[in-house]
Amino acid sequence: MIELVSESRCIKCNICVSVCPTNVFDEVLNAPPTIARKSDCQTCFICELYCPVDALFVAPQADESVAVDEEFLVESGLLGTYRKKLGWGRGRTPSAQMEQSAKFFKYSP
Repeated sequence: MIELVSESRCIKCNICVSVCPTNVFDEVLNAPPTIARKSDCQTCFICELYCPVDALFVAPQADESVAVDEEFLVESGLLGTYRKKLGWGRGRTPSAQMEQSAKFFKYSP
């Protein structure tokens, strides 16, 4: 479930508002978007993936809200982890390029 929009990282691009399939966010003039309908979040991580500055944190718990601390998320490297692991963002290697399972298909009948 979406738990955090980092005010210190957010660049107010509102991409998260546009990509959210369940309309969880509300755009706010000259401010980061607000999490307006948290219970509608489907924990799809699309907002976190599309955020160009890793300002969002979606907790993997889909059915319950969990308390998060932005400082802890930054220090532990959790803020932006999902996007990083998939290779989204400038200077990152897309995970599809690291995929090795296709090598096994040449051995199948």
